[in-house]
Amino acid sequence: MDDSTSDCQLNQGEVDYEFESNEVPEPLSVVDDQFVPKVVLDHSHPCCPSKAEMLKQHRELSMSIRCTIENNEEAGIRPRKTYQSFVAAVGGHRELNFIEKDVRNYITREVRNISEQEDAKEFWKYLLRMKEKNQNFFFELELEEDQLIKLAFWADARSRAAFEYFGDVISFDTTYNTNRYNLVCDSFVGVNHHGQSTLLRCSLMKNEEIESFKWLFQCWLHCMGGNAPKEFLTDQYASMKRALEACMPTTIHRWCIWHIMKKIPSKLNGYKGHAEIEQEMSEVIWNSHSKDLFDRN
Repeated sequence: MDDSTSDCQLNQGEVDYEFESNEVPEPLSVVDDQFVPKVVLDHSHPCCPSKAEMLKQHRELSMSIRCTIENNEEAGIRPRKTYQSFVAAVGGHRELNFIEKDVRNYITREVRNISEQEDAKEFWKYLLRMKEKNQNFFFELELEEDQLIKLAFWADARSRAAFEYFGDVISFDTTYNTNRYNLVCDSFVGVNHHGQSTLLRCSLMKNEEIESFKWLFQCWLHCMGGNAPKEFLTDQYASMKRALEACMPTTIHRWCIWHIMKKIPSKLNGYKGHAEIEQEMSEVIWNSHSKDLFDRN
């Protein structure tokens, strides 16, 4: 340490503390009632050159390195493979002035963010083209401040027509997630006269908060001229239930049987003979073809 910061001898008893920092730390207690009377938090000596070069403030990605990272990301090459190619090109890790984490951070912070913004614009252009081809195509799109997709809702002409015949009971499924954009992909599904599932609407959501569900249900009503389905089947989201009650108060809300059955094992796992109970419940639920038969079972 230099002369201005070398006043760090240990004295016994009480001393007056002097600190060369805006943040005053707690007194540092040492053994035998000794204290550190002065603390300097800034570096007061040069760093070891062989170690300092890999500190964050000394690492950087050159323009050529950034271009290679962007090209590899677009080609679908994993960040680890990209970094290993740089290592192989120079003959070792020590010859690089950056680490693998810098490559990953650049992809997350710069490449993918720009790519997602461009993809959001292309998605919007695609929806516009579909609208130009058929005026019965319906869509709503809401972007965040950084121009990424926050909420999206769309339905083609065939789906809108199908709702008039098969829209009494709708299943709303939010169990699908997109891998790259961290969006929830929702589907509105009905059942046609052949007993087959028919897709009526699709949507994308950044989150599953009540305001997002309200936005989707309002889009549904706008798309269908204010006509709500008679019954709505959903999984057990409290925010979804409240949004449905607010936007479609006349619609009967039901829990999806698939989600209920999926949770039964975890609910019964602590009971003795839970496997037999689950089997009996499954038989009652799936083999009761009428309300009276279900009640008797």
